[in-house]
Amino acid sequence: MLKRIYPYTKNVRLQVVLTPLLMILEVFGDIIIPMMMVRLVDQGIAQNDHTFILQQSLRMIGVALISMFFGILSSRSGATAGYGIAGNLRKTAYSAVQKFSYHNIDKISVPSLITRLTSDIDTVGMVAMMSLRMAFRFPFLLLFALIFSFRLHSSLALIFLVMLPLCALVFLLVFRKALPVFLAARKRVDSLNAMIQEQLNGIHIITAFGRQKHAAERFDTPNRDLLNTQLRQVRILSLVNPLSSILFYFTLLFVLYRGGLLIYNGEMLPGTIIGFVTYVFQVMMAVMMISMFLVNFSFGYTSLKRIFEIIDTTSEIQELPDALESLPDGSVHFDHVSFRYPDYREDTLHDICFSLASGEHLGIIGPTGSAKSTLVKLIARLYDVDQGAIFVGGNNVKHYSLHALRENIGIVLQKNTLISGTIRSNMQWGKADATDEEIIDALKKAQAWEFVSRYPDTLDHEVEQNGRNFSGGQKQRLTIARALIKKPKILILDDSTSALDMTTDAKLRRVLQEELTGITTITIAQRIDSLRSCDQIVVLNAGCLDAIGTHETLLATSAIYRDIAESQEGGLSE
Repeated sequence: MLKRIYPYTKNVRLQVVLTPLLMILEVFGDIIIPMMMVRLVDQGIAQNDHTFILQQSLRMIGVALISMFFGILSSRSGATAGYGIAGNLRKTAYSAVQKFSYHNIDKISVPSLITRLTSDIDTVGMVAMMSLRMAFRFPFLLLFALIFSFRLHSSLALIFLVMLPLCALVFLLVFRKALPVFLAARKRVDSLNAMIQEQLNGIHIITAFGRQKHAAERFDTPNRDLLNTQLRQVRILSLVNPLSSILFYFTLLFVLYRGGLLIYNGEMLPGTIIGFVTYVFQVMMAVMMISMFLVNFSFGYTSLKRIFEIIDTTSEIQELPDALESLPDGSVHFDHVSFRYPDYREDTLHDICFSLASGEHLGIIGPTGSAKSTLVKLIARLYDVDQGAIFVGGNNVKHYSLHALRENIGIVLQKNTLISGTIRSNMQWGKADATDEEIIDALKKAQAWEFVSRYPDTLDHEVEQNGRNFSGGQKQRLTIARALIKKPKILILDDSTSALDMTTDAKLRRVLQEELTGITTITIAQRIDSLRSCDQIVVLNAGCLDAIGTHETLLATSAIYRDIAESQEGGLSE
C-alpha cells in the first residue's frame, strides 16, 4: 500500500519529508526535559543553588518552546500532506469512475461509490496525516525514552522488557479481531447509504401514499445492522485502554516501590526517580498512542483498499489500438445480437436482427419489460453484446473509439437528468462551445424555446439539482435539445416524450420528419401515434423481435402491435 500511495504524494512530497523530521525534533525536546529535570532536582534543589535552579528552569522553558514550535510546524505540514494525498486520491478515483461501464457501476453501486469518494477518502487523509506524525513521533519517543531510562538506571529499566511484550500481545489479539469488523462496518455504511438514497429519491411517493411509517421500518433494518456492527467495534476496541492501563499501573507501582527502596538505601537520588517516572509516563503514552494509531490505521487500510478497488477497476468495454475516429453515416445493423446482463441467468435480448438505413426513422414498441431500453443502449456501447454484432456506419461498433461513437450518437434516456447550473450550461454538456444561436435553435426544434423564452434571464435561467424547478415535460424537452445540439448522426429517444401533451408531441415529430432528415432517429414510445409515421417499427416481446414493418403492415401481421393499438383511443383511426 505504501508503494501504491507514493504517486499520490507528488505535489506534497516536501511536506511528507518535513513532517516526520520536524516531529523527531519535537521528540528530542520531550526526551531532554526529564534529564534536565533530574539535574534541577539533584544539583539545584538538593544543593539549594538558586542560580542553577533559575538557569535550568529557563533552559527547560526554552527547550519546551522550541519543541512546541517544531510540533506546530509538523502539525501544519502533516495536515497539508495528509489531505493533499486524499485530494489526489479523490481526483484519480473520480476520473476512474468516469471510465466505468454501466456494468461496473451496477456491480459496485452508486451509494458505495459515494461512500468511497467521500468518507473513505477522508479517513485515508486523516490516517495519512496521523501516519506522518504519530508513526514517527511515538515510536521515536518510545525508543529514546527507553534509551534514556536505561541510562538513568539500567536495573530499574528492566521492567520494560516484561511490560512491552505483554502490551504487544494484547494489541495483536485485539486487532486480529477488530480488522474484519472494520470491513463489515464499511459494507453496512454502503447498505445504509443505498437505503437513504432510494428513500430520499422516492420521498414524494412515500408521502403521497402515506407510507412514512413503513419507510421508517425499512430504514431501521440497515440502520440497526450498522449500529450493531459499530457496537462490536467499540466492544473490541474498548479492551485496549483498560488492559494498557493495568500494565501501566503495575509498571508504575513497581518503579515507585523499587525506586523508593533504592532512595531509602542511598543507591539513587530523588531526581533520578522523578526523571525515571517521567520516562515511564512517556513510554506508556507512546505505547497507548501507537495502539490508537494502529486502530485508525486499520480503518485507513480498509478504506484505502476500497478506494484502490475503484482505481483498479477496468471497464470490460475496451477500445482497439487502431480504433476508428469517425462514423461514415448513421446506418445501424443488428446481426443476430444476444445480450445478458452480468450475473443474470437468462438472456435479456435473443437473436435480434434488423437493419436501418442512414437517415431513416425507426420506432420501437413492446410490452413493459421487453428490453427496449437495453437494445438502444447497445448501440452506444453502454454495454457490449454477448453474441452477434452491431454495425454502425458499416463498421462494428467495437472498431470505433468510444469518443467517436458516442460523440455521433445523441441519446435521451428514460430518466431525464439535468445538471445544476443554467440552461446554457446544460446545453453545453451536449456541445462545449455551443453559441447562443445554436442553443436557441436546438431549443426551438425540441419545442423548449416556447417556455425558456418567457424567462427574463432566458438561457441564464437557473437549473436546480436534477432540474427540480422544471416540470416533467419541460425536462424532457430540455434533454432532447441537449442531444440535438450535438448534431449527431444517430438520435435515440428512449420514451423521452411520454410527458408531452399531444400537440407538443406532434410538433416535435414534425420537426424530426421535416428538419432532421439527415439524422437516423430511433424512438422508443408507448403511444402508437408517436410511431405511426416511422419508416420501420420494431415490436419486441420478452427480449425477442416479434415483428418489424410499417404501421399498416404491423396492424395486419402483429397481434401484439394490434392489441396495443386497439387499447389506445384512436389507435385504429386510420
